Amino acid sequence: MTLDSTTPQPVTVRSRPEQKLVDRDKEMIPTVLIRAMFILCLCVLIIVTYARLTDRPLSAMPPSEADVPIVTERTVRIFAELDGSARVLGLDGQVVADFAADEGGFVAGVYRVLERERGAVGLEASEPIRVVRYADGRVSLRDDFTDFRAELVGFGATNEAAFARILEE
Repeated sequence: MTLDSTTPQPVTVRSRPEQKLVDRDKEMIPTVLIRAMFILCLCVLIIVTYARLTDRPLSAMPPSEADVPIVTERTVRIFAELDGSARVLGLDGQVVADFAADEGGFVAGVYRVLERERGAVGLEASEPIRVVRYADGRVSLRDDFTDFRAELVGFGATNEAAFARILEE
């Protein structure tokens, strides 16, 4: 049996609640929103490409050591455990700060970052690192072996205070 245009086609009959679900699913994410997301991504890509091709300077970088003088600097070695405890030693081996597991989590986290950064160049994580306070009050870390730097203000006042404590002791 063949179907021609005069033969009635089967019609799917849906109940009223089922039809509402089908209609809802068709418009779960509006087409306009999807197009807007793609346009936004394209704009970001164009802006980044322009910035890279014209060698625009990084404007969100903090001032360098040449712009803001260093007020205090201390070179230390950091040792940490997975439980969050950390010990900071001076270059002479004297304990500068000893953080318990409940207070040394950030310092231990910095140690793990140093493990990763320095491991990539074949160094031990416990090599010396500089803790620096600038004239504008910022505290930061400077690693002369890997050019790693961390502006601690971005990690919150409590975490910055942990390293400021190292400078004061």
